[in-house]
Amino acid sequence: MIFSETWLSSDVANSGVELEGRTVFRADRSAIASGKSRGGGVCIYVNKTWCTDSVVVDTHCSADLEFLIIKCRPFYIPLELTCIVVAAVYVPPDADANVVMKDLCAAISKLQTKHPDGAFIVAGDFNHSNLRSGLPKFYQNVSCTTRGKKTLDHVYTSVADAYRATPLPHLGQSDHLSLFLLPTYTPVIQRVRPTTKSVKIWREEADSSLQHQLQHTDWSVFAAQATTDSHTNIDIYTNSVMKHINSCVDRVTTHKTITIFPNQKPWMNREVRLLLKARDPAYRSGDQEAYSLARANLRRGISKAKHCYKQRIEEHFNSSDPLRMWQGIRTITDYKPSSTAPHTNGASLSDELNHFYARFDRGNKVIFSKMDLPPGEQPLTLSTTDVCHTLSRVSARKATGPDEVPGRVLKACAEQLAGVFTDIFNLSLAQAVVPTIFKTATIVPVPKHSTASTLNDFRPVALTIIISKCFERLVSSHVKSSALASRPGASGSSPDRRDDSVPADVTAALETKAFKTELLAALREDIGEIIKTEIRSVLEKEMAGFREDIHTVRTELQSYQNSVTTELAALKNTTGEMEHSLSVHSDDIATL
Repeated sequence: MIFSETWLSSDVANSGVELEGRTVFRADRSAIASGKSRGGGVCIYVNKTWCTDSVVVDTHCSADLEFLIIKCRPFYIPLELTCIVVAAVYVPPDADANVVMKDLCAAISKLQTKHPDGAFIVAGDFNHSNLRSGLPKFYQNVSCTTRGKKTLDHVYTSVADAYRATPLPHLGQSDHLSLFLLPTYTPVIQRVRPTTKSVKIWREEADSSLQHQLQHTDWSVFAAQATTDSHTNIDIYTNSVMKHINSCVDRVTTHKTITIFPNQKPWMNREVRLLLKARDPAYRSGDQEAYSLARANLRRGISKAKHCYKQRIEEHFNSSDPLRMWQGIRTITDYKPSSTAPHTNGASLSDELNHFYARFDRGNKVIFSKMDLPPGEQPLTLSTTDVCHTLSRVSARKATGPDEVPGRVLKACAEQLAGVFTDIFNLSLAQAVVPTIFKTATIVPVPKHSTASTLNDFRPVALTIIISKCFERLVSSHVKSSALASRPGASGSSPDRRDDSVPADVTAALETKAFKTELLAALREDIGEIIKTEIRSVLEKEMAGFREDIHTVRTELQSYQNSVTTELAALKNTTGEMEHSLSVHSDDIATL
C-alpha cells in the first residue's frame, strides 16, 4: 500500500501507524529541507506474506519534491524480473515541474542502471507533473479522475499493461479518491511459447575423425558411377561427392534439440542448471543443512556464470573485428530490432518474390551457345596445390548454401578434399559446363528499411555454396593473371593469389578507351532494358485500369440507354392515348 501526503512527523512513532502483517516504510517531511513544518510525507506498507526482503534505497525531501524508494525481492517473481522497485511520490501544488522531473528522473535512472531487469512502480500525488516527460518509456496506468474532474494521482510502471486502476471511496477526510490496482501483467513464459532449435554438436575429435574418413575415401568410384560411354556426367559426379561429405559429417557429429525459453537469462549455462536441479531435491528432503549448502553452491555458480558472461562480452571490444564490436554494443544496450516481415503467407511471399526478382530475365530470348577453343589451345587446368590453398582460406563461420557443407569441413579437410575438387573443377572447365548445384543458391530477402511493406522494399541476398565461391576465386585469379600478362610491356609475373582485389596494373590495363566504350555500351543496353521493363509494367497496370474504367463507363451508358428507351416507349404510349382521347373529345365538341 502506498500513501502520499501522510502528515506524519517524528512525533508519531512507528508503533502508532503499524498494521498487522505488514512492514511499514515512511519518509516524513523535514521542516529544514522543505521549509514547511506541516503536511507532506509518504509511506509504503509491504505485505509480509508477499515479501520480507525489502530495503530503503533512496529518499528525498525538498520544497518541490518528496519521495521514498524501496527495493523488494518477493517470494515469487517472474524469472524475467530481478526485483521490484517501488517509489512513493508527493509533488506539492506549488512545486516547479522542471525541478521535480530533474530530481525524480535522476534517482530512477540511477536505479534502472543498477537494476536493468527490475520492475519499477512509481505512484503518488503528482498534481501538475507528468513523469513521462522525463521518462517516456514508463506507462501511466490510471485513466479515471481522482479529485473532482482531474487526475492528480498517477501510477507509472516500467512494464506496459501492468495494472488496471479502479477508483475506491475516500479514506477518512482525504479529498482524493483511493485507487485499487488489479495486476494484469502476464509473465513472458505464459505470453511467448518456448522455441526449439536443432544444433550440430562437434566433438573434440570430430576434425581428426573426419580427416581420417575422407583420407581413405576412394573418390574414383564416384567418377566411375557418373561415367557412361567415356562421358562423365558432372552433375551426378558433383552431387554424389557432396552427399558423401555430408554423410561423413553426420557420422562424426551429433544433432541436439535445445529449448529456448523467452525469459532465459543470457548468462545461464549448464553448470547453473545442474545446481538448480540439485537445490530442488534438497529443499524437498527437508534437510536444512543440505538445502543451505545447495543454495550457497547455487549462488557461487550464478556469480561465476555472470563473471564469465561479462568477460565474454568484454572480449567483443578487445578484438579488431567491427562485427564483434557491434554485437557487443547490441548486447549491452539490449537492442532488439523490430520485425520487418510483411504480414502475408510464407509460401505466397516466396512465389511473389521469385516472380518479382526474375521480372528482368522473363523476356530474355538470347540463346547461349558453346564456343570451341581455337586450334592448339587447351582449357584452363587448376592444380591441386592452388585448390588446397583456396580451401584452407575458407572462413569456418561462413554461412552454408543449399549443399549444407560447412566451411569448417572445407578448411579442416583441405588436403583430403583438394584432389576430388580439383578433378571436378578441371572437368567443368573442360566441358564448359558448371554443375547445377554450383549455380543453386538460397535467396534471403533482406529489408532495405524498417518499414518494409512492398516487394521492392526487400533486397535479394544469395547464399551460394562455399565450394562454388572457391571455384570462382580460382578462375578469377587466372583471369587477372592473363589480363596482366597480355598487357603490352608486362613482365609476365602473376599477381599474388592471396590478394582477391584487382591489381593496380590490371586496373590500368582495363582503363582503356575501347574497354570504357564497350562497358558504356553494355551498361546503356542493360539500363535501357530495365527502363523498358519498368515502363512496360507501369503501362500495363495503367492500361488495365483504363480498361476497367472504360468497361464501367460502357456498362453505365448501356444501362442509361436502356432506361431512356424504356421511357421513350412509355411516352409514345402516353401520346397515343392522348391523341385517341382528343379525337373522341373533338367529335363530342362537333356534336355540341
